[in-house]
Amino acid sequence: MRIGLYPGTFDPLTLGHIDIITRACALVDRLVIGVAINRDKGPLFPLEDRVAMIEAECAALGARTGTEIVAHPFENLLIDCARDVGATMIVRGLRAVADFEYEFQMVGMNRALDSSIETVFLMADARRQAIASRLVKEIARLGGDVSSFVTPAVRDRLVARFA
Repeated sequence: MRIGLYPGTFDPLTLGHIDIITRACALVDRLVIGVAINRDKGPLFPLEDRVAMIEAECAALGARTGTEIVAHPFENLLIDCARDVGATMIVRGLRAVADFEYEFQMVGMNRALDSSIETVFLMADARRQAIASRLVKEIARLGGDVSSFVTPAVRDRLVARFA
């Protein structure tokens, strides 16, 4: 069984994330969405809400692709999380050149920690490259329309959060 790990904070889950998840399903039999517990970032949504968003939005996708998709909170090193879930592949999304520089450093460090776990980069779809959770939260906080960047259910959660 091919197991991949797609890590992030997913605060909130965006259409960009869903694009990467959809394409990652073609590469693996089981995709673990690693939901980072990053206390330093001070997420907008609590961990339980972020996991619930992922589970709700990915249920139909998993059924359609035949890929088992599970949300898995983690607070340890990414490479240790990959080992914990049995992943042989870490999936990362790239939007721009700036993403690549950071990701390149991470790959080097992860390979030094465990060279048996490969990192695969998937470029975000051109229509989704500008989407960043940080910007989506800012738009929602200021009362803007985020419906082009997130699913209706996530939009509703954002609107409720900033009401």
